This record gives sequence, structure tokens and C-alpha cells, in this order.
Amino acid sequence: MTCQTYSLFVLSVIIYFGRFGNSLILAQLQNDIDLLKADFNSSHSDVADGGPIFTDKLINWTERNEKRIILSQIASMYLEMLEKADKSKPHVRHISEELYTLKNSLPDGLKKVKDLMDLTKLQMTDLKIQRKAVNELFSVLQKLVETPSSLKRKRSQSQRRCKC
Repeated sequence: MTCQTYSLFVLSVIIYFGRFGNSLILAQLQNDIDLLKADFNSSHSDVADGGPIFTDKLINWTERNEKRIILSQIASMYLEMLEKADKSKPHVRHISEELYTLKNSLPDGLKKVKDLMDLTKLQMTDLKIQRKAVNELFSVLQKLVETPSSLKRKRSQSQRRCKC
């Protein structure tokens, strides 16, 4: 990921969640990111190898709730990376604090990511797991058959009925 792409990505995450409306705060954050780039020597030639690591993943996540899921995971990864950075530097602390605040605004996203991770760990060759899965199959099929358009219809019908 190039330095500019990295900066734009972090700023877009922060702007996306509406945490910063003040351009002075954004300017300060940009300065902090520039200092962080220097800390990590992100102008090194190998940064561009293999393309971006986060921004290309966001392309497939189009719905707001979907983006919250992926962005919460990405924010966690940045925080993990910054845990090993020098916390005595104000710019590292500032970026960490802002990412932490954003991450905490997404508790549902983190839970959903954990659910997906748990699913990948299921041993589908285990007979007990297979039995449980078969018992749940009809319920899962019902959810799969339920289309987004039928969900919209149900929502709009219930809104019409309620005269609150």
C-alpha cells in the first residue's frame, strides 16, 4: 500500500463513521499519520509489492452494515499493529485513541466477525457436528429462501399497520 493510499484509507475510515467533522482535527490526524509513516519507513520500495492490503477488500462490501463489519476488523488489526509501536510518541497515542474509539462504536461488527471466524473452525467431518447441522437444516433453509425483497415487504407492511 502506498503512503498516500494508507493515509487516505485511515482518513476514510474515520470520516465514514462521522467521528471527525472538524477539518482541524483531520489535519492533525494527517500530520500524525505522516509521522507514523516515517516511523514505519512506509516510503520503502517494497510497500507497493502485491497491491493494497485493506482498501481492495472494501470494494466488495457495499452495504453500510457490511462495511461496519469489515472496518471493525481492520480497525482491530491497526490497533494490534500499533500496540507494538512506541506509545511514548504522541502521534502513535493519538491515532491509537481514535481507532480505539471507532472500534468501540462497532461492537456488533466485532461480534459478527467472531461468528464468521467460529464458523470456519467447525469440523464438519465430526459426526456430532453433522447431527446438529442436520437438525438445524430446515431453519437455515427457511432463512436462505427468505429474499431481501420479502424482508422489505414485511418491514413496509408493519410500518403501515402501526399508527403510533
